[in-house]
Amino acid sequence: MKVEATSSAAVLQSVSPDLQTMKADRVFWSHFAPNLAPSAWVIGILVVSLGLTGWTGIMVLLLGNIMGSLPVALCAVMGPKTGLPQMEASRFSFGKTGKKLPAFINWANCVGWDAVNNVPSALAFILLLRMVGIPAPFWLALGVLAFIQLLASMGGHDFVQTIEKYLGWVLMGAFAIVGVIAVTHSATPSSTGATSSAAFADIMVGLGAVSSFNMAWAAYASDYTRYVPPATPAKRIFWLTFLGTFLSSFIMEMFGLLTGAAIQDPSPDALIHALQAWSGPLAPLALAAVAFSSVAINAANDNTAAYALISAGIHVNRMLSAVVTAGLGYLLAVMGEGRFVSLYENYLLLALYWIAPWCGIVLADWYCRPANIKAERSNALPGWTSSATVFVAVTTLTISLFSSTPLYTGPIATVLNGADIGYLVGFFLAGGLQICILRRRAAARQN
Repeated sequence: MKVEATSSAAVLQSVSPDLQTMKADRVFWSHFAPNLAPSAWVIGILVVSLGLTGWTGIMVLLLGNIMGSLPVALCAVMGPKTGLPQMEASRFSFGKTGKKLPAFINWANCVGWDAVNNVPSALAFILLLRMVGIPAPFWLALGVLAFIQLLASMGGHDFVQTIEKYLGWVLMGAFAIVGVIAVTHSATPSSTGATSSAAFADIMVGLGAVSSFNMAWAAYASDYTRYVPPATPAKRIFWLTFLGTFLSSFIMEMFGLLTGAAIQDPSPDALIHALQAWSGPLAPLALAAVAFSSVAINAANDNTAAYALISAGIHVNRMLSAVVTAGLGYLLAVMGEGRFVSLYENYLLLALYWIAPWCGIVLADWYCRPANIKAERSNALPGWTSSATVFVAVTTLTISLFSSTPLYTGPIATVLNGADIGYLVGFFLAGGLQICILRRRAAARQN
């Protein structure tokens, strides 16, 4: 394992070809292991709490995970070709100044994910320590986990990739055992489908929460593929990323769906106590899996946050950036203790409002460029581009018109009885406008 360079140049410049030697199988693990987390299990329980059980719930999980995993896999393909982290690669569409805004938003997003991922793990760690006679307050248990995650992320790319692969094997085995035990001991949810207009709103909220959990990784995707040799077939990168992201989240969320009727309360505290009770003599295994799953996800999260902060124009040492992210995530988790469910649901939906239009623009720019301007991709546009303006406009529009949260409900969401379709509108509207921009640029080049 090599310690990645800490200067801003390691983010702002493409990886040199002599360093692009990573084996492609690591791509699967870097997208598989982070989703083996209690936060994914809680999403399944959240779907049940919305009244989406039986086949309705399964279809929401299936469709939501496909919707969320596709953009991640499509973005991951960019890594070997550009040699850049994902947010830095967005300079080809947003411009060198324009990419700073989504990069900063992504850094702030990473801070939020740090907190979201750490709350359940800290609760499990407290119970694990209590089983061996060591009492620990929440802030201390959380601090120990956050420190381990920070150390892992400070090593950079190779350290994170190695952790994802080997910890991924351990977590996969542990959660497979715990999941089977939990499903065996819990009640089976009803098979009643949702047919009313109110149920439609719940379905859209469920799809948004499920797809957001995966789609958020699109802003990380090429961070963990850029060291793969550029000659690696794009199809291989795509499928390794898609399967890694989809399988882990779908399986964990299915555990949540199948146990949700027995747990009822979609909170990490209720989930962890239920797992402890159901696991019997294997309770230490269940608690350890939940506790240390945060290392896999937040090691990648803190490392990506360091990249994003540098891409946002704050050219600090990469390790220092990771320290700042982990520290703020720790404080946010401590402040949000006891309000996890409401914060989590709102956070998942709010994250979609920016990530969906960002994905639409970046993917349209990469895959829909006319032939006569494809060569321009290697030279980032200076300043703030029209694509960056589209990003701001569409994000603002979807929040103001379509959002459906306790904080604010837009007029269109009100007409739709609370159904939130803003993320779909944001993705396709921003992507369509980006295609128009590209065609206009191509036509100007011909003239």
